Amino acid sequence: MSATARKFATYEDLFDLPDHLVGEIIHGQLITHPRPASRHAAASTGVSGQIYNPFHQGRGGPGGWRILFEPELHLGPHILVPDLAGWRRERLPVMPDTAFFTLPPDWICEVLSPGTVRMDRADKMPIYAEYEVSFLWLIDPALHTLEAFVLRDRHWLLERVYQEDDEVCATPFEAISFPLGVLWA
Repeated sequence: MSATARKFATYEDLFDLPDHLVGEIIHGQLITHPRPASRHAAASTGVSGQIYNPFHQGRGGPGGWRILFEPELHLGPHILVPDLAGWRRERLPVMPDTAFFTLPPDWICEVLSPGTVRMDRADKMPIYAEYEVSFLWLIDPALHTLEAFVLRDRHWLLERVYQEDDEVCATPFEAISFPLGVLWA
């Protein structure tokens, strides 16, 4: 191997990262970023709070989902850590006894940060499409928006953009609605 040959990251490379960094492997490259800042964390927690009880636990909603915060996804050669992910229980009837998931989720939510927005859009969205994640939400705490996408023929179709305090009623969780403004409070 020549000195200019590119070294591809391995799963073991993630073990050496300090606790304050999130590590992902995208197209063979180790990508790191700090843990989310307060507005990012508040938006992640807020959206999780709106959907967890009705969909994961079936309280006040239809149930039928497994909703997880920052699961580690092994999708082919990629190792990704979305902010939130959800699997329909018929596809994931039992939680695996591993530190990661190889079954692609049905829904992913990424909260955009200045340091990750390009990667989330340009790198991770196409990977999620390739592995047939059906639904994707992108939340931008700076712009106060939620973009809801649906996968059609392995391409993302923007279904709707919610902003400020719009009432969110977005697939796949249209059985409930919530004011988007609760994520910015």
